[in-house]
Amino acid sequence: MSQIMHEITPLSDKDCFYVVERHKSEFLFPIHRHPEYELNFIENGAGVRRIVGDSVEEIGDYELTLVAGDQLEHAWEQGNCRSGDIREITIQFSSSLFSAELLARRQFQSIREMFQKASFGLSFSHKAIMKVYPILDVLASESDGFEQFQQFLRILYVLSNDDQARVLASTSFAQVERNVQSRRIRKVQEYINAHYAEDIRLDACAALVGMAPSAFSRFFRQHTGRTLMDYVIDIRLGHAARLLVDTTSGISEISYACGFNNLSNFNRTFKARRGCTPRDFRVIFKKSRIFV
Repeated sequence: MSQIMHEITPLSDKDCFYVVERHKSEFLFPIHRHPEYELNFIENGAGVRRIVGDSVEEIGDYELTLVAGDQLEHAWEQGNCRSGDIREITIQFSSSLFSAELLARRQFQSIREMFQKASFGLSFSHKAIMKVYPILDVLASESDGFEQFQQFLRILYVLSNDDQARVLASTSFAQVERNVQSRRIRKVQEYINAHYAEDIRLDACAALVGMAPSAFSRFFRQHTGRTLMDYVIDIRLGHAARLLVDTTSGISEISYACGFNNLSNFNRTFKARRGCTPRDFRVIFKKSRIFV
């Protein structure tokens, strides 16, 4: 089993959120997870490696990511960053800060939808970061708690309207299902999740929901933003990444267990979509594990 560090955050049950600003020259905190939601801002950190679930990416000068999955591993590592003054602002808050009843109100719809996406990790666009930058700039030093909370709400609202925000981890790695309205799409996704290691064909999925293959192909892409094959590959890669983290099984064994017909295809596809080889991905997690 994985030995990912479970962080005990400084958040007090008497506070709405915990915020801290740091200036550093390197990232030393290992890959970890915690039940609290976390909004992390990094300035002057070009080259830092962001790890959220099975997403491994190098960030630019400005970074802002929301992680809301209580079992979603994440970390920021030094990577290729050479900056001597990296600025980081971290905001952590409980998932119960906003009740389900409050989030169900129309005024909170965009924030509710953002939290749902953030269970996979959500990276915000440069445009959105620049909109909230002035608020973040003073948030950590604000002495009035109520004013600070108002600013925090403003940040969440602005970010929730970022139509260029990107979901990071795959559903099969995060082990969370994305909210899909179509009953037909859900039926196909359930089939894929149960049979991802097998040969999944377009005509079989189309027949499952009583549609012609060409019509189903357009229908699936319209609802998911991906072709059926792209979706299947992402599901397979997510399961493979989870096995790389949680087991000691060989890479070849994992490849075939997740539906890839040969090892070279698995290595090539994994690197193209995850930015590193399966072996390197396992090393990244292994070197940062701490059992607590």
